[in-house]
Amino acid sequence: MKVNRNAFTLIEMMIVIVVIAILIGVLLPSFRGTQDEAAQQRARADLRTLATATESYYIHNSNTLPATLTALISATPRIVSVVPDDPFRTGSTDYSYSVSANGSYYVIYSYSLDRAVDISGINNSGQMTESGDCTEDVWVSNGVGTDASSNPC
Repeated sequence: MKVNRNAFTLIEMMIVIVVIAILIGVLLPSFRGTQDEAAQQRARADLRTLATATESYYIHNSNTLPATLTALISATPRIVSVVPDDPFRTGSTDYSYSVSANGSYYVIYSYSLDRAVDISGINNSGQMTESGDCTEDVWVSNGVGTDASSNPC
């Protein structure tokens, strides 16, 4: 008697499923890292644009910094038509923004990879104030150090 076998056995199917599950388990963590890196690059680009808009606002408004980032939308000349959302915050939330008490310095910052804010503001001498480890934070400022690569906190 001759038996025709044109289908997979149950064991062969289970082995294929296990191999696929192992591959997915190996690839998912690296995919998450890629997503975080893309979000960090987006935050850096957004913050550079917001810093340019803030500096333009300062020059064209009697050397005063905007009270909020949303003031940049109606500024003349208009550099941004909408304040972008921080990619590390859930929901539709803008980047964080602080101005020193004397109105001379600003800092715009993202929640960054740890999804917690470590920068709490900027003082009258342009030095960042932080409430935690801000080494992984993404920010721009006109104070001491202009962005996170100089890391004055």
